[in-house]
Amino acid sequence: MKATYTQLALALGATLLSVNSAAMELRGNVAVQYRGFFESGAFPGQDQQHQGSISAEPELYWEWNDGIDSITFTPFARADSMDSERTHADIRELKWLHLADEYELEIGIAKVFWGVTETQHLVDVINQTDFIESPDGDEKLGQPMLHFNTYQDSGIWDVFILPGFRERTFAGVEGRFRPPLPVDQDNAQYESGAKDKHVDFALRWAQTFGDWDVGTAYFRGTNRDPLLIASADGTKLTPYYEQMDQLGLDLQATIGDWLWKFEGLYRNTNSNNYTAAVGGYEYTLVGLFDSIADLGLLTEYNWNSDGKEATSTFQNDLYLGARLVLNDAQSTEFLLGGAIDLDYNTNVVTLEASRRFGENWKGELDLWYIDADDLADPTYAFSKDSFVQVNMAYFF
Repeated sequence: MKATYTQLALALGATLLSVNSAAMELRGNVAVQYRGFFESGAFPGQDQQHQGSISAEPELYWEWNDGIDSITFTPFARADSMDSERTHADIRELKWLHLADEYELEIGIAKVFWGVTETQHLVDVINQTDFIESPDGDEKLGQPMLHFNTYQDSGIWDVFILPGFRERTFAGVEGRFRPPLPVDQDNAQYESGAKDKHVDFALRWAQTFGDWDVGTAYFRGTNRDPLLIASADGTKLTPYYEQMDQLGLDLQATIGDWLWKFEGLYRNTNSNNYTAAVGGYEYTLVGLFDSIADLGLLTEYNWNSDGKEATSTFQNDLYLGARLVLNDAQSTEFLLGGAIDLDYNTNVVTLEASRRFGENWKGELDLWYIDADDLADPTYAFSKDSFVQVNMAYFF
């Protein structure tokens, strides 16, 4: 952990121990996970096809002043059998929250989510991706921040001051979902002379207009998506983090059984500037076949102005999916989807299923099938990484 991150964690931890609490709650989960890959990986060192791990994510919540003030502490740790880089720990949250009539103040390490679409969250820029946790990029590292939020007739305004930067996690030599060359995570380079001490800034506004929820945000600071630059001897990749300006927009409309979604951004760095967008809908068949189950039909299209030059795997992609929610006591859900790359003819099919067992257990099943045979496609690096994953978690 970097110095700024550690010092902030220790300071808030000391505050946590000194507070006379009115209410304290300990909750969280411990889990076991198995991944089975259908074949050996594409690169040297990726011979293993079975991966097991255990994880723990407890959460300590402490409130006082009738809930006006609270502290949340959420550490996370995983031990992995295949990839030493995936054996890691992080502080997801360690924050103080103060509530007032028209504003909220949050100080510490926290997670913030922006976005409405299914396939990717273009506008979600505050937290760094914990890529070794999940290949879809949905898992995030905790981010040190000062966050001020106010509710006004003009909308909801959020101001973020972000001291300190978190580097992206990457799989090790034996891990899956990695580039052709190992990533040198110990010698990251930065455009800013302040390196990982650069103070970033973000401003977001959100408002509801009838059926429409609208949000727009501006971010200035260190790009969470690094460039990966090959070393002179061609044996490894070094992350290079540029400075960037990003303007993002997200829209969501609920009209009857239709849910319309859109995210777009403009990003400017010294090496490139581009626009990207993702949009689509989810139409829900309520009470399928006169049952209590609902079936949602999803369609989304992803576009990037860089086209085939884009480093993103979403540059001209169509996604089709179906979400089945049984609405039973066990909260059983299924999501089956397929992404079709219209430039490279790459297909990625995913299945997600989850169900609760009793009061404390939850099981999850994930299946990824990747069909990629074009060397120019960024997805090709993962062409041998199709897998099935089973996760069983105990919640307390």
